[in-house]
Amino acid sequence: SAAGQGNLRSKELIGCVKMDFRVFSRLREFDIYPKTIQDFQVRTLAGAVVSILGFLIMFVLILGEINLYLTIQTDHELSVDTSRGEKLQINFNITFHAMPCTIISLDTMDISGEQHIDVHHEVYKQRLDVDGNNVAEMERELDIHSNRTAVKALTQGKEDGSGGECGSCYGAEESPDECCNTCDSVREAYRRRGWAFVNSDGIVQCKTEGFLLKMQEERHEGCRVVGTLQVNKVAGNFHFSPGKSFSQVGVHFQDLLVLRKTDYNVSHAINHLSFGRKYPGRVNPLDGVVRICEFRSAMYQYFVKVVPTQYQYRNGTILSTNQFSTTENTRQLEGFTRGLPGVFFFYDLSPIKATLAERNNSFLHFLTGLCAIIGGVFTVMGIIDSTIYTGQKIAKKIQLGKLS
Repeated sequence: SAAGQGNLRSKELIGCVKMDFRVFSRLREFDIYPKTIQDFQVRTLAGAVVSILGFLIMFVLILGEINLYLTIQTDHELSVDTSRGEKLQINFNITFHAMPCTIISLDTMDISGEQHIDVHHEVYKQRLDVDGNNVAEMERELDIHSNRTAVKALTQGKEDGSGGECGSCYGAEESPDECCNTCDSVREAYRRRGWAFVNSDGIVQCKTEGFLLKMQEERHEGCRVVGTLQVNKVAGNFHFSPGKSFSQVGVHFQDLLVLRKTDYNVSHAINHLSFGRKYPGRVNPLDGVVRICEFRSAMYQYFVKVVPTQYQYRNGTILSTNQFSTTENTRQLEGFTRGLPGVFFFYDLSPIKATLAERNNSFLHFLTGLCAIIGGVFTVMGIIDSTIYTGQKIAKKIQLGKLS
């Protein structure tokens, strides 16, 4: 009947409920966090201090974990450098405390035999007084050599055919039509011939420009040389030295006789020296190096090992550049028998290329770190609190004489 079916359904429902209760009762046995009745919980001052200290430690560690997660990590990899036919960019900013800009020349050469004498392009010079302050505006070296105010009009007149005399090269001209209208052009003609430019007093152009007078005026000045070089990606050297350079039958010479002195204070400060473009985290070991010459003259030698470097940003952009290590040597000079005064940089290329790639930290690793911090601090502080509480109970029993 309908009443009997209703009772049967009620019994089935009651049986299912009882079964659910039994299942839940068995599940409670897996609870590893048993609770105590609040009436049996004891709160102590020591526990409060430990809790506050734990929260502070936890806060500091979490901040450190967040900072680590947001910091870009860099992976390093080494491989053989297979690049060929590339150029090496050299960036420099060097201050000479006691050598005027007029006498400083920059030369480069490499093992392939390529030489660049008295480099002008992308080289700028800033005259400095005794205290290191700027004397005049920074000038491009190419402009210094191409704009001699004393004979500028004469030179321009000759070049555009509007008149003017053709200055003598004093036998150093390569063709009968060659003219030397400036002191520098005469010195350049002498350099091409491989002749020493000894006596500028007998050169009309030098008298007109006041070459020696200019050197006399700048004798107490210093010079800051800033610029960029593009050289072959092979071993070589570049150097800053007084006088004019010239090459004769493949041999490099430095003309110092015209300067009429043998003592040169080559004290200098390397404000910046790098190879290639800048990338994040690069360290240039020679930046900020200062060397004071304690001798009458000296030759400073820096031996540089250039390591080709490839830096890959997170967005996939790849930057090809270089980093380097260096050693140095200083040689005391007496005259010109043991070397030339100046600052010399000898560089060599490493066959190993360093690859640096940026990457973000894993978010799962970040979450794991947070859980480790929270759980570790909570557990350690709980152990400390339990130890203190137990120690207090033992001390109280000792005081009451109840410790068995």
